[in-house]
Amino acid sequence: MIETHGLYLGDVERNAPKELVLLSIIAQSYFQPFSLQDNLLVILTALTSGSGVGFNRAMLFRAEGGRLKGEMWLGPTSSEEARSIWEILSTPGIGYIEIVEHNRALLSRAGGTLSERIKTLSFPLGENGLRIPSRAVERGEIVNVRGARGEPEVDRRFLDVIGVEDFLCVPLLAREEPLGEIILDNAFTKTAITESDIKLAAICGLIAGNYIYTAALHKKMLDMEKFAAMGEMAMYITHQLRNPLVTIGGFTDQLLRYEGEDRRKSRRNLEIIRAETRRLEDIVYKLGHFLKPEQKPPAAFNPGPILRGALDDPGFRAKSRGRRIRARLARAMPLVIGYPTHVGEALRNLLDNALDATPEGGTVFVQTSNADPRWFVVKIKDTGRGIADRDRDRLFLPFFTTKEGGVGLGLHFVKRIMESCGGAIEVRSREGKGTEFRLCFVKEDRGTDA
Repeated sequence: MIETHGLYLGDVERNAPKELVLLSIIAQSYFQPFSLQDNLLVILTALTSGSGVGFNRAMLFRAEGGRLKGEMWLGPTSSEEARSIWEILSTPGIGYIEIVEHNRALLSRAGGTLSERIKTLSFPLGENGLRIPSRAVERGEIVNVRGARGEPEVDRRFLDVIGVEDFLCVPLLAREEPLGEIILDNAFTKTAITESDIKLAAICGLIAGNYIYTAALHKKMLDMEKFAAMGEMAMYITHQLRNPLVTIGGFTDQLLRYEGEDRRKSRRNLEIIRAETRRLEDIVYKLGHFLKPEQKPPAAFNPGPILRGALDDPGFRAKSRGRRIRARLARAMPLVIGYPTHVGEALRNLLDNALDATPEGGTVFVQTSNADPRWFVVKIKDTGRGIADRDRDRLFLPFFTTKEGGVGLGLHFVKRIMESCGGAIEVRSREGKGTEFRLCFVKEDRGTDA
């Protein structure tokens, strides 16, 4: 017998063991496009779910700038509100997604929320004789407090806000770095905190600490990539703009110094200046395309006219002299998803690259394929020297080029356009055997268009 089960469990039985309920709630963060704050909210939800660990309230602090600062506090503000919430969340059919959504709304509600009160709290870290709650995260130990009013180590201002005598402090750590703290209590049920509760809360603390640490690493990585890209761009712009500007300046100086009437020499200088100016315009245009993100959503369009228009372009025809162009295009093409204007530029870019790679007497092949039920494919193949193995992995990186005087943004632009509309670009190449690029477009569901 073979049984199948969905990977995603929206809910489990209410009488299931606490450990299973806890993991089921935390698993929501792996199935939803949650932010760091939402992932931490899922942890607090797992800790306060009546069928889970079951604490009444959960308070989150984050370590920042040498201080422990209040960030969010999940739970009811009174016994009456607690009973109302528990009644709603125990309704048959209410799953964990609904519970998380309810808690998100609870945190964002204006006026009188617990989170508004906790955000006023801030405690120092890194000092001798730290008081609770700072001590737990600074020393990396879980602190279970009972009868807090009789303990001088507990901060009085903290007690005035939390309003309970018994609570649990769970540090959030990663690689021994203090990242924050979760504080839990049973303000309304007055239930004692058990050893089992502490162990499950510790698991949640480890996961929450990992979320915070991973998010910080991801941000650092993105920042490093941005700085690296900015450095490459600065080097590229300096290199690409310097030569045209020096040329323009030099020939302009010659024109200013020249006092005779040799119009032929003047005309030559002006033509060089015009050519270099157009080169600068081309660089600025391509940089603009690289930097400007697409704002509009992709739409369905017929790729036939755009593809035929690119092949019939006078500039392409002029450049292709001495080379054969063999096109096999479907008469009727399906509607595909994309940006028509940008797709036209992408096609012209690949055709231009194919001509550059193809020696005189060679052939450029252009073919469409409609066999796949989901994808419409445009193939552009040249009979040039192919792409070296060492260059293949860098082919779509910005500013990487193998062409003399190339900008290095064309293929990156094509890849970005294709991926932004759900498509893809593929490359197949062997040194000495030519290169084939494939543009894979997602088909629109309405069928074909002549």
